Amino acid sequence: MVEPFIRNHHYNFIKNQADIVQKATVSVSDPKVLEAVRYSAESKVLNAFPHGTESQKQLLKKIALLKEAEDFKQYLSSLLPYVVPFPQVTEKQIKKLFPKNKKLKVPDLLTLDYQSVTYLGWMDIATSKLFIVYPAGEEIVGIEGKFTIANRKNTCSLCHGHGEVALFSAVTKTRIAHASPDYYKAIGNYICTDSAACNKRITDVAVLERFIHDVTGRAITKHGT
Repeated sequence: MVEPFIRNHHYNFIKNQADIVQKATVSVSDPKVLEAVRYSAESKVLNAFPHGTESQKQLLKKIALLKEAEDFKQYLSSLLPYVVPFPQVTEKQIKKLFPKNKKLKVPDLLTLDYQSVTYLGWMDIATSKLFIVYPAGEEIVGIEGKFTIANRKNTCSLCHGHGEVALFSAVTKTRIAHASPDYYKAIGNYICTDSAACNKRITDVAVLERFIHDVTGRAITKHGT
């Protein structure tokens, strides 16, 4: 029985490392340098799974043995059954996360590729709001905030890709001691306007989880790199 243990951002990270090795196999002539590239990729991938079982590590370590283009393709395909899909969520469940938004427009969940999603994000142009839904341990959390489209391309704080971004500003629910009743604090990050593209690039959830924690005040169960 296949036990999924690779999350979407992990898979993206492994894919990036595989791309580095593949490029090295066709551009590096020095065997020692190529071996160093292979070892580096293997080490980085294994480090992303500090609690991996021996069988899981053996599966991942195959990245250092890949040589031909077809080998890389088959390696990445062989990992797909081990990818943990985004939790199946319903429109009703999502709306419960945002009770104040009575006319919340939820994205089409039937067309969602759950296996390629780290977070579910979408914009409501009519209200200039951006919504993010994320699995935090055993529960699903949601955050919302205002978005302002940037006038020029910039780097997304979540996936580090360069492209169309928006400043996502959310009001934190945490309060400082002895704060006045009208106290509030907004925090923001530049994130991709296209969440599907962002999900294909994201390789680390540290910034995303820290942002969700800062907004909600909830402790986020660590998922690794």
